[in-house]
Amino acid sequence: MKTSIDTEDQILAIVCHLAPLAGISYIIAPLLIYLLKKDSPFVREHAAESLNFQLSVLIYGAISGILCLIFIGILMLAALGIFSFIVMILATVAAAKGQSYRYPLTIRFVN
Repeated sequence: MKTSIDTEDQILAIVCHLAPLAGISYIIAPLLIYLLKKDSPFVREHAAESLNFQLSVLIYGAISGILCLIFIGILMLAALGIFSFIVMILATVAAAKGQSYRYPLTIRFVN
């Protein structure tokens, strides 16, 4: 169900999810948008989700990197990369449609 959302808010929500895919700071872009647009519930929700997911991926990546000492870490890093790419695209599509999205396997640091 699509609600009436400002175009600017919708674009900022999309940027929160696309910034990491574009190679723009994985954590800083969603954090800045979160801090600057706290008054918009839609943008705040998407920025918090993106920030939580990027922090979770950072932790999962560090664990996988350590496990590269044994072969399983390499496989985990590959799976993490593919998984991250897919769910970030799904989140971007949801934001473009004006819908909420909850990243799976995400530790909720920020609400």
